[in-house]
Amino acid sequence: MKKKPLYILILLVLLFAVVAMVYFQPKITTEEQSEENTTGKDEEKEGSKTPETSPAEEINPDEQIDALLADMTLEEKVGQLMVIGFDGSKVSSNAKDMIKNKHIGGIIYFDRNMESPKQVAELSNSLQQTAADSKNQLPLMIGVDQEGGDILRMRSQVSPIPSQQKLGKIGSAETVYQTAKLNATELSAMGVNLNFAPVLDLSKTDSRSFGTDPKKTAEYGTKVIEGFQSASITGAVKHFPGHGRSSVDPHLDSSSVEANQLDLENSDIYPFTQLIKEVDNQNFFVMVTHIKYPAYDKEKPASLSKVIIQDLLRKKLGYEGIVVTDDLEMGAVTKHYAYKDLGSEAIQAGADLLLVCHTYKHQLEVYNGIIEAVQSGEIPVERINEAAKRVISYKMNTMHHEIVDPKQADSIVKSEESLTYLENLK
Repeated sequence: MKKKPLYILILLVLLFAVVAMVYFQPKITTEEQSEENTTGKDEEKEGSKTPETSPAEEINPDEQIDALLADMTLEEKVGQLMVIGFDGSKVSSNAKDMIKNKHIGGIIYFDRNMESPKQVAELSNSLQQTAADSKNQLPLMIGVDQEGGDILRMRSQVSPIPSQQKLGKIGSAETVYQTAKLNATELSAMGVNLNFAPVLDLSKTDSRSFGTDPKKTAEYGTKVIEGFQSASITGAVKHFPGHGRSSVDPHLDSSSVEANQLDLENSDIYPFTQLIKEVDNQNFFVMVTHIKYPAYDKEKPASLSKVIIQDLLRKKLGYEGIVVTDDLEMGAVTKHYAYKDLGSEAIQAGADLLLVCHTYKHQLEVYNGIIEAVQSGEIPVERINEAAKRVISYKMNTMHHEIVDPKQADSIVKSEESLTYLENLK
């Protein structure tokens, strides 16, 4: 009987322990479960929450382009349709006026603008900065004719790119590609983003031509565009529909190619047709010549012909990229048209981009002539919007205000590696 209180005490201790476990354990579990549930819900919310996007990402690119176009004046749109040249190795007052007040779309360089790789890079930077400071901040197309052979700007300070005739005789598509890549790399280092090449004209004698074989010309032309693209250069195939048959220099006077449509489309036009089929049309422009083709249009040169640009190039061949005219200051057209009418005629024919390479006075006449033609109803505003949208879409999808390094330009252009490669061409 004396042991009974001890048993009772042990029993009470055990009972107390059980009660404590029952009382405290659920509480801890509930708190932990509550914490887990809260965490789980938070994680679930994080997972289901729509990621934050910047305003630029939320806007559809096409909508952004349309919004920009809707905000642009007629004068701003017309300016974007012009590429001009100017004198001097620095940005001239005339060039500044055309960029800041006429909103022109691009610049073309000639030897008169180019003294050294470093200087050209600095000039390109200055031009792009001028454009960046303007209302719409659209970058400039900065172009050049750097075909190789006889057509080589700043010849003494760039790599001696061989002529297309020489490349055609070498007979290697890979050589054509590597040479185009080398050329484009040098141009890109100097702030150039557009090269008015390759030439797709068929000719036995013209050093600017790959030769007379339409298929080989198409293959090599494609390789040139690919080589340019590898270094962020856009090419412009020329001179549509092909003026290899003409012996008259369009810089001096007009001429006609007397051949029927079937003959032209199986030969002269064939290289253009193949490029349009096989290469992304946003990766190259098509330059239209000032020569006449009576088989298509008995009256107007190709650059001013709706039949050739709209019916043949656009509809029949299916080209969707930018159509650029040859220089509107060439004798082939200036002997027959006033400058104030030339731009208007080319735009109505379906051109998107007009080259006016030399004289400020002529550039103003072309620019004002287009505006007057729109205001009088001669050119539908829809045609201006169509051309401007092509140009602006190209710029916003392809170009940026890239500032190049002038010191790097000096080391890239005419490098020992490039010279060695070209010396070994056979």
